Amino acid sequence: MTYSIVGFDPQTKELGIAVASKFLSVGAVVPFAKAGVGAIATQSWANLDYGKHGLEMLENGFSPQEVLNELVRNDTNSSSRQVGIVDVQGRSVTYSGNDCYDWAGGGAGENYAVQGNILVDHHTVKVMEATFLQSQGTLAERLLSSLLAGDAAGGDSRGKQSAALLIVKENGSYGGYNDRYIDLRVDDHEDPVVELARLLKLQKLYFEPTLPEDIILIEGTLAEELQGLLYENGHLQRDLTAFDDLLDAIQSYHLIENFDERVQPRGLIDQKVVDYMRIN
Repeated sequence: MTYSIVGFDPQTKELGIAVASKFLSVGAVVPFAKAGVGAIATQSWANLDYGKHGLEMLENGFSPQEVLNELVRNDTNSSSRQVGIVDVQGRSVTYSGNDCYDWAGGGAGENYAVQGNILVDHHTVKVMEATFLQSQGTLAERLLSSLLAGDAAGGDSRGKQSAALLIVKENGSYGGYNDRYIDLRVDDHEDPVVELARLLKLQKLYFEPTLPEDIILIEGTLAEELQGLLYENGHLQRDLTAFDDLLDAIQSYHLIENFDERVQPRGLIDQKVVDYMRIN
């Protein structure tokens, strides 16, 4: 009841899964990944042990094909399952049991595996595969582009409900405490893949570091504009007109709005923060 793509970026060593379905909170069921090991999507009467045990076997040196063989062999309902597996060497495999509901199938190649069931037709998977191979950017951007293409090509024949994007890399989390670099879920939405794309933009805004070319000086008309914006948003009192008051308010705004990663030395600001302030 789902379509997904599993991928690996050999340059950054990121692994991930993008998935969408007419199913509540698909991100809680389908995607499994571990940095330095591999990524797995388990779907179609999903057996969550495929994710758990599959990663364990990958970590113990099994190839994706060997993992698939073991998972299917030990599952009495394997004919109803669907799974995609990619390891940290870029090896991949996809599987659709004979009892998966039409249309069901997939494709796999170096660094990716794509699969879907109860789809309008095979074009969803084919478009997803082609988009991933042709797209540029980060792994998250390429996986999401693939999912958006699948969504536009027809996607789940029953409709739309949820979507998710999971990317792992070593020490990739906020603060570097674990490997969960991006973990975005749209649990119940009328247009979940489009909403997932909006969330990824916010993820980049909040957590990616400032580019050197985006650092600008707070002075002149920009200082006046920032003062007005902060006043309108309740972050600055109108009678506090000293420049230091403005800089204090800008610092406070960053922390209140969770722009911790984009805080600049006093007197400077990130252009992307200014752009955000102008439309929010």
